[in-house]
Amino acid sequence: MHCPFCNVADSKVIDSRLAAAGSQIRRRRECLSCGERFTTFESYEMVMPRVIKSNTKNEPFDEEKLRRSLMHALQKRPVTQEQIESALSDIQLQIRRLGERDVKSIVIGEIVMKALFALDHVAYVRFASVYQDFQDVEAFRRQIEQMQQHD
Repeated sequence: MHCPFCNVADSKVIDSRLAAAGSQIRRRRECLSCGERFTTFESYEMVMPRVIKSNTKNEPFDEEKLRRSLMHALQKRPVTQEQIESALSDIQLQIRRLGERDVKSIVIGEIVMKALFALDHVAYVRFASVYQDFQDVEAFRRQIEQMQQHD
């Protein structure tokens, strides 16, 4: 693993722990050259299905796009990076478990909304407002009422 501070390829592992409900390993490392410490996350790689967009175009699943969406919805919310990583892993696992080569973006959106609902209700409403294209305050009110019925 290259050091993010001096870019030397040699580092030693100081501590390893399970993260993201056991689907990742969190490693604390120390650079053998500059002595700086940093954290890495190790996870398995599995092929994700392609995403069918609403305009019927196909595109590869983009984990970074999903991460950015979650981070945007969770901005300034009391959620840890480990909780976010765990949610990302869980969402991807649910998508893989569908067993499909192609998955509609609307299905992925619903999975993300369920994960955000469990994680943080404010983030859930933020994501829903963009995902479901709320046009007025009434749409927010309906979504919050619906959320309170399921809480």
